[in-house]
Amino acid sequence: MVSETIRSVRIGRAYARRTRESGAWGMRYDAFTGSGFHVVLHGHGWLITADEPPRALGPGDVVLVPSGVRHGLSHAPRALDDLPPGDMSGQPPPDGPADFEFLCGVYRLDQGQVHEYLLSLPDVIVTTHDGGEPELASLVGLLVADLSEAGPGTEATRSALLDLLLVHVLRGWLRTHPGPDWPLVRDSSVVAALRHIHGEPHRAWTVSQLSAAVGMSRTAFTRRFTGLLGKPPRAYLTGVRLSRGAQLLRETDAPLAAVARQIGYSTEFAFGTAFRREYGVSPGRFRDGARSGPVVTGSVVAGPVVQDGRHADAGTAPGPRGAAGTVPRGGHGR
Repeated sequence: MVSETIRSVRIGRAYARRTRESGAWGMRYDAFTGSGFHVVLHGHGWLITADEPPRALGPGDVVLVPSGVRHGLSHAPRALDDLPPGDMSGQPPPDGPADFEFLCGVYRLDQGQVHEYLLSLPDVIVTTHDGGEPELASLVGLLVADLSEAGPGTEATRSALLDLLLVHVLRGWLRTHPGPDWPLVRDSSVVAALRHIHGEPHRAWTVSQLSAAVGMSRTAFTRRFTGLLGKPPRAYLTGVRLSRGAQLLRETDAPLAAVARQIGYSTEFAFGTAFRREYGVSPGRFRDGARSGPVVTGSVVAGPVVQDGRHADAGTAPGPRGAAGTVPRGGHGR
């Protein structure tokens, strides 16, 4: 699931920025569609969220915002609404010493939605490393160097470093919070269905086939799946398929018809219709935009299954610091 999640965020534009602050400071990052993280390099500050008490941060702490929720950083505990908007300019930080220094990395999704797995995680995750993970320190050092002096290949190297940092943080989270390779649900029948969907998204699944595979009636299965995941099985499978399709469009030169077949659509037209509905652009235009390369700057901005035996794609298309901590999802029921 970590690999699939990374593929999904690659659909977005990658940004990175190094920030230094001194004295009384604070910044608010408004909600966006995507994922991001902060890595504290030096000094102490506070993570500010809308629903939880401020959480102290220190060197080595990583703040992961899986689904781009509103949050902020400050020199002292403050209300989130009292913080000014974060600096989104591409200006490098001033030279010299600073009280607090951190890195920001973010993937902004201009089309599509945040991956279901990231949506299932807490709104904000904080992990503390205290210098005990040399791999993370090496990645952070490479990103700092890349931000300090851009050169040939910067777009490729910076995106790759952001990928690796996100993988590292997610792996660290999973080591202390093990779970399945899909949204965090505990119903064994729904988990079995998710295993089928993620294992074979290209298969011509129908709701009846999925419900039979997990030993439930179609009506009961649909009701339980929708209640736990917030969308019916057809819509969920559509999202999985199209996320993989977007990744194939970005990373391969396969013809659109071949991409369609690889993710379970019988025709290029059915794939294109579903893709436009989800991402707002045609597959061809999406690929053209992807080939222009990820937008990497010095700033941080901050088919489907259907009714019995018939395919939809045929005709329709924070608290004391510890080893790891979270800010729970407020009111999301996830």
